[in-house]
Amino acid sequence: MQKTPLANRLHIGVFGRRNVGKSSLINAITNQQLSVVSDIPGTTTDPVYKSMEILPLGPVVVIDTAGIDDTGALGELRVKKTQEVIRKTDLAILVIDPVIGLENYEKNLLKKLKQSKTPVVAAINKIDLVTQDELASIKSEIMSSLDGIKVVCVSAKKGKGIEELREVITREAPADYEQPFIIGDLIKPGDVVVLVTPIDLAAPKGRLILPQVQTIRDVLDHDGIAIICKERELKLTLRNLKNKPRIVVTDSQAFTKVDADVPEDVLMTSFSILFARYKGDLETFLKGARKLEQLKPGDKILIAEACTHRRTADDIGTVKIPRWLRLKVGNDLHFDYVSGREYPDNLSQYDLILHCGGCMTNRKEMLSRLYEAEKAGVPIINYGMAIAQLHGILDRALKPFPEIHEMWVQTRAVG
Repeated sequence: MQKTPLANRLHIGVFGRRNVGKSSLINAITNQQLSVVSDIPGTTTDPVYKSMEILPLGPVVVIDTAGIDDTGALGELRVKKTQEVIRKTDLAILVIDPVIGLENYEKNLLKKLKQSKTPVVAAINKIDLVTQDELASIKSEIMSSLDGIKVVCVSAKKGKGIEELREVITREAPADYEQPFIIGDLIKPGDVVVLVTPIDLAAPKGRLILPQVQTIRDVLDHDGIAIICKERELKLTLRNLKNKPRIVVTDSQAFTKVDADVPEDVLMTSFSILFARYKGDLETFLKGARKLEQLKPGDKILIAEACTHRRTADDIGTVKIPRWLRLKVGNDLHFDYVSGREYPDNLSQYDLILHCGGCMTNRKEMLSRLYEAEKAGVPIINYGMAIAQLHGILDRALKPFPEIHEMWVQTRAVG
């Protein structure tokens, strides 16, 4: 954990046609040979993710993509992979050929970027190949079609305009690409936070999982006192405290035991629910909670995870949650599973989506997935919220978030 996790870095996606100079531009911006450069079109086949620092932005991920004009059956797959990158792109750089200008490939991409609410910077590359008069005319024409998007003229090969492009990237990068708090806004300086971290077969050897580590750091950043224990030692931990803790945060799989051990006047939630708020939107997940209560035999459920972790015999996503759902609804439920960057285009076939906490992806991708689910009319719920609901303790797990809890109470009252 010596480096900023990928999920907490600003994601900059570089898009454009084949051989427009995307890889050369990345190398010029970063002052490093990060991407393979060739005159042969289609050198970049799949999205390539490069972690680095760009001052004054700090830690970023730069994504080099395949050409949006790739052709053939394999080319179509590459274009699809490029379009999938939009889900996680916080800031897009559209690289434009000064001779070709803006045509349908670029316009269709801009439409998708606008739909995903992704800010865009346009870079007219290879300006060393045209005259100043030609460039002025080209830039004027492109700017008239870009609806306020910043346009910078560069030559990645000659190094021209690169410093200006860095400055524009810095100005246009969204400041809110990640939430400022995981738990910090729920505590005051000096508050005690007990973090329940089971060490089981799914726990990585010799370390804690990322949500646990990041929650500890957020507690410390806000002058709280973090106390860590396993679920079996929770009672002893609480008994040894002089004063009651402000809040207890648990791994969702230990929800039932922790709920029984924590006094009712102490707030309790899970790492997964904290990350549902940090990476996604609790209000959207409440709609999924309502749907979960209405599931019936024959319904089809998508279980989606943003990472490709090692599966265990009692895996939470593929074993435990389906088992709990079948106990509630009956055996006649149908499940599909996706992981990593996979996310189906035909979401409308599902009655409910259950999604992991998203600790290994950035907030932009999680919000994009929520938007796509909402657009398809499919409710979506986070793992932690679903587990709490299936065990009858969602009401308590939402109490640390008063506005969301009130929405949940009103939803239950309406029926």
